[in-house]
Amino acid sequence: MKYIDREGNCYTEESKQDQLLECMYHSVAGRMLLKVLVQPWISKLAGKFCDSRYSVCLIEPFVKKNNINMDLYEETRYHSYNDFFTRKIKAQLRPISEEAENFVSPCDGKLSIYPILKDEEGTNYFHIKHTRYTVPSLLRSKKLAKQYEGGYACIFRLTVDDYHRFCYVDDGEKSCNYRIPGILHTVNPVANDVEPIYIENTREFSLLKSKHFKTILMMEVGALLVGKIVNYHEKSKVSRGQEKGRFEFGGSTVILLLQKDAVNFEEALIKNTEKGYETIVKMGEILGKAVCEERISCEK
Repeated sequence: MKYIDREGNCYTEESKQDQLLECMYHSVAGRMLLKVLVQPWISKLAGKFCDSRYSVCLIEPFVKKNNINMDLYEETRYHSYNDFFTRKIKAQLRPISEEAENFVSPCDGKLSIYPILKDEEGTNYFHIKHTRYTVPSLLRSKKLAKQYEGGYACIFRLTVDDYHRFCYVDDGEKSCNYRIPGILHTVNPVANDVEPIYIENTREFSLLKSKHFKTILMMEVGALLVGKIVNYHEKSKVSRGQEKGRFEFGGSTVILLLQKDAVNFEEALIKNTEKGYETIVKMGEILGKAVCEERISCEK
């Protein structure tokens, strides 16, 4: 994996888990095993165990292996592994910019930003490495996909050591939640080279008619051993920085689709993606500015 932080420091990392997934997705035997592992019932079984008190024994080894600083999180007693996995970080460690023109990250994760293009047949799409994703396939709606032509797809990939709660990026009117059932591949880039994971995996999305960034499509994608996406709200008014939901055990992904002329992203974030790097971001960090920044300033 190739990462870059906001200061421009580059990291190349290949864990034992990455090596195992590489073998599974690129070998005949591994792909046969995956046909079983990606089924939702497998993740549900894993989820039941992680919800039980017997899973508490997994917490300490996980903390040590991933060098997690527990001083960053609210102090509490954990009754299961999922209880620990969905732990809350101290609020002061994830400040959310209150400036209207600032577009912020909805979560901790590894960010890639892709332009949403249109092919000769008029279908909107974006490329993640060698895999082509059409927006109608992602959303199961040609009409809705059309609204994001010329905009951006922001992919926030969360790994097991990330903070697994996510928030709203602006004040606005939220729609109800739409669930698209599917299977549960890992969201590791190794899998994306072989399978169109984001249009095969179980996912949920809603629309945020935001105050400053037009209508944002917010999607959560489940992954291998993540049988549960928890969204707290149905149709309602929401506010910037308000917690939207959480993922339970495993890696997972948050996707934001932005309409044309909604956000001017920091140039470095776009270039990092073009060079094959995922940018390490934290919830609440500023990623760009509203295109209508001058109008916002006048409103003040």
